[in-house]
Amino acid sequence: MANDKMTAQISSKDGFIAALDQSGGSTPGALRLYGIPDSAYSGEVEMFRLVHEMRVRIMTTPAFAGAKVIAAILFERTMDGQAQEMPVPAFLWEGRGVIPFVKIDNGLEAENGGVRLMKPMPALDALLTRAVKLGVFGTKMRSFINLPAREGIAAVVTQQFDAVTQIAEHGLMSIIEPEISIKSPDKAGAEAILLAELTRKLDALPDGRQVMLKLTIRKSRISIPR
Repeated sequence: MANDKMTAQISSKDGFIAALDQSGGSTPGALRLYGIPDSAYSGEVEMFRLVHEMRVRIMTTPAFAGAKVIAAILFERTMDGQAQEMPVPAFLWEGRGVIPFVKIDNGLEAENGGVRLMKPMPALDALLTRAVKLGVFGTKMRSFINLPAREGIAAVVTQQFDAVTQIAEHGLMSIIEPEISIKSPDKAGAEAILLAELTRKLDALPDGRQVMLKLTIRKSRISIPR
């Protein structure tokens, strides 16, 4: 089965996970870096058309294949789009050997208690259902930690793992990303609290359930549980 092959690849194969998930807020900057100024388009529809064309060029280049790129995280609109007349997730896996993930968060709330939680995701079940039908393997969601605030970091991790439960009900793998700011005044302190909270939640997972962790580079030497 495709899912078994994807699980084996993501578990044991070396390579990069490509980020093709810029959303509305970050897309203009991505286009500028690609050489497309703001003046080259008008409105969101045209902007997303241009960024999709950019992503298709990336995905269809010979170097973008499973030998180097083991997975790609897609923006929802990219997941719903086409590459060489195929749905993007099918093109990635069947044509390039790259595992498709989809970004599911709707951005972040304002900072409160030293952290920024994810905004509500009321349409998550519908997105996950569509992702499964398109052959997506998993999801990615990001929160943000600025200060070593125990209650705030616990809230970040709880919110992420609550979503993990919902995602697992659809048979999808979760990448959780509790990003710690590189400008945090006490990054090592925040890392220590995050490690404790992650360990607690990982230990409580049902037997057989797996998650993937996307973590910032460590400030100090800590061991991340497997």
